[in-house]
Formats: sequence, structure tokens, C-alpha cells
Amino acid sequence: MKATAAPAHPGDAQPLHPTQALDDTVHQRVRLGVLSIAREADQVEFGFLKHQLAVTDGNLSRHLKVLEGSGLIAMRKGYEGRRPRTWISITSKGKRALDAEIQALRELVHRLDTRGAH
Repeated sequence: MKATAAPAHPGDAQPLHPTQALDDTVHQRVRLGVLSIAREADQVEFGFLKHQLAVTDGNLSRHLKVLEGSGLIAMRKGYEGRRPRTWISITSKGKRALDAEIQALRELVHRLDTRGAH
């Protein structure tokens, strides 16, 4: 794909840069990590996410609220023995959003790889 300042022919649509397909809700490092880890399992426990992503309870909670508010994850609270637990699972919408994010990143990498080959 050749980048130009204007379309080659009037009326032709200029393809958007692959970064235009990145979703700010998904692309943020912690949220991308949550979605990726949740995609690997049916559900994941809050403490596991906290450890894997090296974040504080408060920081992770804020990101989970954003993802839950966007419909990308579901959270379930319960107990394991006497200890309260929160389990997170990715929703169908979350899977589609993660897939779209990964595809946009692949297109960006491909674009840069083909540019670097010259």
C-alpha cells in the first residue's frame, strides 16, 4: 500500500492508516491484557489478573469498570470458601473487539514489514 497525500483519482477513497482501526478502550495496555488473558480461559480471577498485569487493586478495578461498562467483559462475584472472589470473563462483544484490535495490529505490522523490505 502506497501512502499519498491525496487519492490517485478524484472520487477514490484513500485507505485509512491501520492505526485508525485501533479501539482506545481495547488498546490501552492493561485493558488489552485483561481481554487477552480472559480470552485464554472461561473465566479468570481478579488476583490472577492483578499479578499477571502487575497493577494495583484500584488500578485494575478502574480498568475492569471501563471494560464492563463497554460490554466487553462480565464480572461475577462470589466466594471461594470464606474468601470473596471476583471472576472475569470476556463477552462475545469483547471477543469481537479483541479480534478487531489484533487484526488492526497485524495490518500495521504487515505495512511496516513491507516498507522495511525495500
